Amino acid sequence: MKKTKKEENKKKNNNYAWVAKLAIMAFTISFVFSFVSEISLKNANLFISIIVVLLFIFIGIIFDMVGVAITTADEAPFHSMSSRNKIKAAKVAVILKKNADKMSSFCNDVIGDICGIISGSAGVVIATNISELAGIPFLYATLITTAVIAALTIGGKGYEKTFAIKKSNSILYAFAKTISIFYR
Repeated sequence: MKKTKKEENKKKNNNYAWVAKLAIMAFTISFVFSFVSEISLKNANLFISIIVVLLFIFIGIIFDMVGVAITTADEAPFHSMSSRNKIKAAKVAVILKKNADKMSSFCNDVIGDICGIISGSAGVVIATNISELAGIPFLYATLITTAVIAALTIGGKGYEKTFAIKKSNSILYAFAKTISIFYR
């Protein structure tokens, strides 16, 4: 069935609206995460700085896993759970799955990328502390810190992708169950 010009234009406009919303969400979340990072790292010692960076890496990995799971999950079991048992989380899972492209963009690109950027910029605090404590040049401390953050992020996301594909329905359901608390 061929789409009319009106339907094609509506789809384009919806896509533009989604991209605009995505940009606004990215700005807002980035602002909040940066604020939290700056406040918590302002006078933090090395241990606290490492914990904050690991937290941002972990959040990025988790949301990347959720984005992959939503994309690869099977919608049918959630329809069944939703209709037979009236499970709220299953209804939310169906909504998430029906919007897999948008949810994947949000989870992987907005949250995942922001966490990568914030953890990288927070790495400067760690590099400064390492440089001062160990008495090594700041350049070397920065190179080591950046390499460790990149390795943890990429390694974590590489591992979670395989896990997310294998356990996509379970991950989607757990995520849907968590956010169904806030869903009307």
